[in-house]
Amino acid sequence: MRPAFDFDNTPFLAFWETTQACDLACQHCRASAVPDRHPDELSTREGKELMDEVLALGCRLIVLTGGDPAKRPDLVELVRYGTDIGLRVALTPSATPLVTDQLLTDLKAAGLARLAISLDGVDAATHDAFRGVAGSFDRTLQILRTARELGLTTQVNTSITPANEHQLEPIAGLIEDLGLQLWGVFVLVPTGRAQVEDVLDAPALEGVLERLADLAETAPFDIKTTAAPQYRRVLMQRKVKRREIVGIEDGIGRAPRGVNDGQGIVFVSHRGDIQPSGFLPLVCGNVRVQGLTRTYRHDPVFEMLREPELLGGKCGPCEFKRVCGGSRARAYAMAGNMLAEEPSCDHQPRRLQVPG
Repeated sequence: MRPAFDFDNTPFLAFWETTQACDLACQHCRASAVPDRHPDELSTREGKELMDEVLALGCRLIVLTGGDPAKRPDLVELVRYGTDIGLRVALTPSATPLVTDQLLTDLKAAGLARLAISLDGVDAATHDAFRGVAGSFDRTLQILRTARELGLTTQVNTSITPANEHQLEPIAGLIEDLGLQLWGVFVLVPTGRAQVEDVLDAPALEGVLERLADLAETAPFDIKTTAAPQYRRVLMQRKVKRREIVGIEDGIGRAPRGVNDGQGIVFVSHRGDIQPSGFLPLVCGNVRVQGLTRTYRHDPVFEMLREPELLGGKCGPCEFKRVCGGSRARAYAMAGNMLAEEPSCDHQPRRLQVPG
């Protein structure tokens, strides 16, 4: 048995939104990205100081996200610095002409641990409609193939909505053909430019999670979810029946238990604001003022998010609340209460089931 990770003191994963700027116009963009960088973004020096504090906090994995991190001219310098101090640095650039072969080569040389690119459909029509720019699908495939040739560890992130959930299996097939290591499936939270009508309802999401579990049994890549901690519950239920769900070790690391908003996850915006996640827009401090360590460990919002006994609705009596807990971001976005029951969960806790 692996020892429990102490999420009260140390996040497993830190996200830094390096910029809000991006040249795409994604219809579901969490960051509500704009074309130009903000003058109050964290500077190169402040970014390095942030990475120092992430490391001091005991976290070893940082994701540089956006917007589009490739809009920052110091991107390679930041990746190299994070790698040199002992962090595993992952990157989520947008599929634009800014991600050149030379940039990918430089990122590889700087020690980038993983490159993650969004792929929201199995064809150009579906993907480009999501991303708002024609040609994005072809550019995505080109970046992924070049990264693989360079030996970069790569993953695909897919945002699942009613518009593309029918393509789940074909997307998995494309990921297999591309020879990627990880598929990150994002279940939409209506924040930023995403709308409530883009969110899967509870029965539809349960079906998606079951299909992902089916794929996980034979896929040559790993599958993880974001904003769908219910997937962990689905896998646990299947493990009782099938004894084992195959996982793949890929060198980037896996949390020894489920992470959730503010519980094993911390997010820092382009201006230094600290949130429980990028999808839960509750500003609890700023790295320039309160600092990351103090905010993550002692802010009341973070502390409440790490206490499953505070969960309301059917999440409260749920037997899986300590391994799932529901998406706190979706509860906040759709119910106005971060501790409310997960709006997109179809599971009925045993204590609430009617006999007969």
